[in-house]
Amino acid sequence: MTTSAQLLELSPVVPVVVVDDAADAVPLARALLRGGVGVIELTLRTPAALAAIERVAAEVPGIVVGAGTVTTPEQAGQALKAGASFLVTPGATTRLLDAVEDTGLPFLPGAATVSEALVLAERGLTALKFFPAEASGGVDFLRSVAGPLPGLRFCPTGGISVTSAPSYLALPNVGCVGGSWLTPKDAVASGDWERIAELAAAAAALSSAPPSR
Repeated sequence: MTTSAQLLELSPVVPVVVVDDAADAVPLARALLRGGVGVIELTLRTPAALAAIERVAAEVPGIVVGAGTVTTPEQAGQALKAGASFLVTPGATTRLLDAVEDTGLPFLPGAATVSEALVLAERGLTALKFFPAEASGGVDFLRSVAGPLPGLRFCPTGGISVTSAPSYLALPNVGCVGGSWLTPKDAVASGDWERIAELAAAAAALSSAPPSR
């Protein structure tokens, strides 16, 4: 099984996807895979999300499918049952962390401040989600915390674009970024899977800085 730290190495960009129709999930995941992106985070923001995870897990074995926007202990269990291979939370409470850890799945817990990151580090968690990235200081914040928090690495998500992604990926404490631009709503609605494959190919070509030693 992939570890939490290895989640940061699956792709320079993790597609953060909201699906309104579970039927779109499989062709969307296949388009990402054709473009060279082997991971997808399907967020639990719509009623279709769990069914979408289940379909991708069953029909697109070449892609690592995770559940994002996990905000309750119940959702953690539901995502596990649906076939998710990893979990992502926007923030972290003790009860939520306990439930996510109980699933046995690798996960990226969300933090937006130094104190929140330290709380997670005290639990032995070193691969974190930085959310909401742009609203919480973006590249400047992550550059500033690299010194005092050398053992932590991040997947910043929230407001990141194809233009700003390289600045994040150049940081030694960033393993990947989360982005919604790979799966535009109009492309999904119209079934323009080739456009999504092209966006995925461009994202897969981005590179991240090697971890500091």
